[in-house]
Amino acid sequence: MQNVTSLPHLVHAYRVAPWRIQRQWVGNILLVVVGVAMIAALYLDVTARAAIAGREIQGLKLATLNSQHSSADLETQLARLTSMRVMKQRALALGFRPVKSQEIDYILVAGYRKPAPEILAIVPQLGLRAPNIAPEYTESLLDWFDQQIHIGGLQ
Repeated sequence: MQNVTSLPHLVHAYRVAPWRIQRQWVGNILLVVVGVAMIAALYLDVTARAAIAGREIQGLKLATLNSQHSSADLETQLARLTSMRVMKQRALALGFRPVKSQEIDYILVAGYRKPAPEILAIVPQLGLRAPNIAPEYTESLLDWFDQQIHIGGLQ
């Protein structure tokens, strides 16, 4: 009986103190604001990490591109330095001169054989063969139907 009589007293207490309801509303609103702020902070963190990773990728691509340009420049310099005209000028500057046919002496070496070109060399067979594939895997669907009709297995 005490519960029944205390119920109107409880309702009366809430009506007397409206600040309790306001406090609940404010608490719920603050809870929603904190939740939204946490989700926004998480989204901002993920977005910032993605942006940082994107900038790092751009930096690495730029470094790769610079390395490729540098390599191409070095290859160009090497080609220029080893060109026939430059090599001839350098050889003349070092005191070399073109050889005359009368100055050439050939020496015969006993047992020396001229190497055969690699393109004519016989390639050894390594025993590579096509793998054996079971007929079940090479049979078409039409072949299978034909076989089933002849056997009488397809009703």
